[in-house]
Amino acid sequence: MVQKIIHNYKVSFSGLSKETWLLSLVILINRCGYMAVPFMSMYITQSMHRSIADAGLIITLFGVGSVLGAMAGGYLTDKIGFHTVQIVSLITSGLLFVLFGHVDDFNGLCALTVVLSFFVEGFKPANNTAVASYSAPENLTRSYALNRLAQNVGFGFGTSVGGLLAAIDYHLLFWVDGAVYSFAGLLILLLLPKGRKNEKIIAGESADVPSLSPWKDPFFTRFIFLVTVYMVSFVLLFRLVPVYWKEQLHIGESTIGILLGMNGVVIALFEMVLIQNLVGRKPETFYIVAGVVFTAVAYVFLVLPGVGPVIIAAATVLFFTTGEMLTLPYISTMIMSRATELNRGKYSAAYSLSWAVAQIIGPAGGGYIAAHWGYNTLWMVLVVFSVVTAIGFKLLFQKQIRLG
Repeated sequence: MVQKIIHNYKVSFSGLSKETWLLSLVILINRCGYMAVPFMSMYITQSMHRSIADAGLIITLFGVGSVLGAMAGGYLTDKIGFHTVQIVSLITSGLLFVLFGHVDDFNGLCALTVVLSFFVEGFKPANNTAVASYSAPENLTRSYALNRLAQNVGFGFGTSVGGLLAAIDYHLLFWVDGAVYSFAGLLILLLLPKGRKNEKIIAGESADVPSLSPWKDPFFTRFIFLVTVYMVSFVLLFRLVPVYWKEQLHIGESTIGILLGMNGVVIALFEMVLIQNLVGRKPETFYIVAGVVFTAVAYVFLVLPGVGPVIIAAATVLFFTTGEMLTLPYISTMIMSRATELNRGKYSAAYSLSWAVAQIIGPAGGGYIAAHWGYNTLWMVLVVFSVVTAIGFKLLFQKQIRLG
């Protein structure tokens, strides 16, 4: 039994390129410092003593900058390459995180939030493109899973430490985040190649101008819309749910950090093996639908009466994480499989844009619902959102199969 488990892990991690491993190592280091954003809403409410509405505004502005950064990052990735975009965005983000912790004026903080998120989000299309560039086609899903594993191990560590730092002084979050972001940018500069485009492919595809835009791909536009709706439910777990845990369930910052860190730990232990063992069992589309259903169940736990706060929170994280492991690797693979050498940046930008738009709609709408009708209403709205999204995915995939 033990040997079979070890064998499964060996198979799951074998055959990936050296560049894929190096990129994942850099992302691991970067995400170990990713602690300011998950605690940003709590920083606004607990350290700056502003309202939940103000916290929602900051997170919404973070989304506005993210939209602009996603579009610019995708465009620049196709123009100047993913290597340069990753380096510039990481180092600049690091400097801006340090500055963020020193701005006391709320209006100034609002403006800085847009600029900061622009560079933070500009990294993502370049990083998604880098994963595809360094990976063999048959290993693409596992390459994305490894990248996510690195992100989530780092996230688990970062949020756990972030909770401890927040309990001491919220400003420490921004110093650590800034230093690690900048360090990650330097590592990409020193360790990773720029990547080369296949000139034969480019020459063969350059005449097919309509294919360059993901927005002229009918299936993709419908798919990315549903991804955006799913992301609305996704981002709120890391934006407003921690505030709910603190204000309504009276869970401390350190415990909240550990709870959020569970997400990364579970993904680190099980996602790669899960992806490897699911190969060929069901269509990839099946797992996307199932994952969204798990997300709906996760939010149901938040409205269960008579259950201990930490148990509720832990169950929410576990079901949410299961849904995440089933949806995100396959979503990434499906998006990049529709792209070519010429437009990987644009397709990656469209994916990043869905995250960014969700960061605007989610915290703003969620904060408004929570403020006017209570958190329980918000959680039930998210349950309905998730169920409707799962149905939408299922119908879209069935239509695609019929069309061939």
